[in-house]
Amino acid sequence: MRNFHLAGRSTVHALNGMVATSHPLAALTAIEVLKAGGTAADAAVAACALLGVIEPQSTGIGGDCFALVQPRGEGKIVSYNGSGRAPKAATPEWYMERKMYAIPTTGVHSVTVPGSIDAWETILRDHGKFGLDKLLQPAIKAAEEGYVVAPRVAFDWKNGFEKLKVGINAPRYLLPHGKPPVAGDVIKQPELGKTLRIIAQKGRDGFYKGEVADDMVATLRAHGGLHTLDDFAAHTTETTVPIGTTYKGLDVWQCPPNGPGITMLVMLNILSHFDLTKYAPVSIERFHLEAEAARCAYLMREQDIGDPAYVDVDVERILSKEFAADYAKKIRMDRLLDLPKVSPPINPSTVYITVIDKDRNVCSFINSVAHSFGSAVVTDKTGILLQNRGAGFRVQPGHPNCIAPGKRPLHTIIPSLTTKNGRAQMSYGVMGGQYQPVGQNRVLTNMLDYGLDVQEALDQPRGLHYEGVYQLEDGVPAEVVEGLKKIGHQTTKIVGPLGGGQAIWIDWDKGTLTGGSEPRKDGCALGY
Repeated sequence: MRNFHLAGRSTVHALNGMVATSHPLAALTAIEVLKAGGTAADAAVAACALLGVIEPQSTGIGGDCFALVQPRGEGKIVSYNGSGRAPKAATPEWYMERKMYAIPTTGVHSVTVPGSIDAWETILRDHGKFGLDKLLQPAIKAAEEGYVVAPRVAFDWKNGFEKLKVGINAPRYLLPHGKPPVAGDVIKQPELGKTLRIIAQKGRDGFYKGEVADDMVATLRAHGGLHTLDDFAAHTTETTVPIGTTYKGLDVWQCPPNGPGITMLVMLNILSHFDLTKYAPVSIERFHLEAEAARCAYLMREQDIGDPAYVDVDVERILSKEFAADYAKKIRMDRLLDLPKVSPPINPSTVYITVIDKDRNVCSFINSVAHSFGSAVVTDKTGILLQNRGAGFRVQPGHPNCIAPGKRPLHTIIPSLTTKNGRAQMSYGVMGGQYQPVGQNRVLTNMLDYGLDVQEALDQPRGLHYEGVYQLEDGVPAEVVEGLKKIGHQTTKIVGPLGGGQAIWIDWDKGTLTGGSEPRKDGCALGY
């Protein structure tokens, strides 16, 4: 139990339904959908559509989506891969001929076909009661009538100013009066509202065909993009089965590649070889072990993982106990492993939403425009901020993640779901670019190894070993930082906090739901 003398948040408890999101208006919208008879999937889509308006740096209809859904919290879990594909003309040779040996993180070449809208419609077809016509209404209202900018959104908007002011149409749409809005400002986006109305009326075809698609392709091609109307019209969502591992009695599930959930699972398998309870939750030893497990798992990801439609990803071998054991036995507590430095192409932003309804349908849902404010490309007439997920490709023939026509890039966004004896136990995720596998491990081990509740598990200070440097939040004590340096870690402070998580735990015996929400974001958990 938390110490009520200290600042913090209580867990949220409810009997019927619960949601946790990164913005209170999105959480409220999801609850309203549930109370109106909607399912967890309905609530997640409505909340996400609204977030695409009121948290534009993180998500939107120009982004991608992954989800795990378990009907009634029992049995088969369905994985939805709503990631977009490269244009059919995007060969590695095309880029190399133009001396482009990496995909830029901004501009038209960073844009893959957005997958969100098709994913939303597919998920609703399988698990929803309502359609996009009803569920997009809160987002339409916010875009047309205006919304109030929240503090974390304003923080990110300010940090994105230099990027936006040189973007394509970004100053016109996202820098009102030539500067980023501050907390409390009211923003309207009528063009985006009109676009959402078209999608509400026509569904996925209103986005991937017709005037909206025409505008997206025209904007991209006007600035040198390779995209065609056929690229957009041909987009589909992939429905698969999740991949998983077991930790401390729970089965932990992730979407398969090209999602990076396999990274989280390998990291968890490595950590299972150590008794974390020997060390304090915030200690030199725990931070060191977490970093070493992450370095090993990220190295695997960069060497082995790509779009399985194009490369052979040996999931069974990678998730075997022997694979993790080979790494774990090399880890030492007094020094760093001698590993190649991994430099992932991008480190983007995201929103994560978890919803469980009164029938215990579980929806673990994530949607992203990749980097904060994506590609900084906004469509001319329709006001759609397009993601920069294409920057996640390599331009390196023979690499599993090399760009190719119609290929999906190695992603960063990962929804997670844990089960016990086949029944849902916790639906959770930790957004935040390359931090996500580390963040999911940290939250889960906070709970299973240290006995923290869902809110305490999210509150704990964080670190990310990225590109050879251990990025540490301000909450990491000075003695831990110094101890990590003595072992050999190069450390640094970071401008923005790491990640943003949401979690809901099911107590089947009591019939209750317990939720927690990220203190580093604006949002909350709500239940009824």
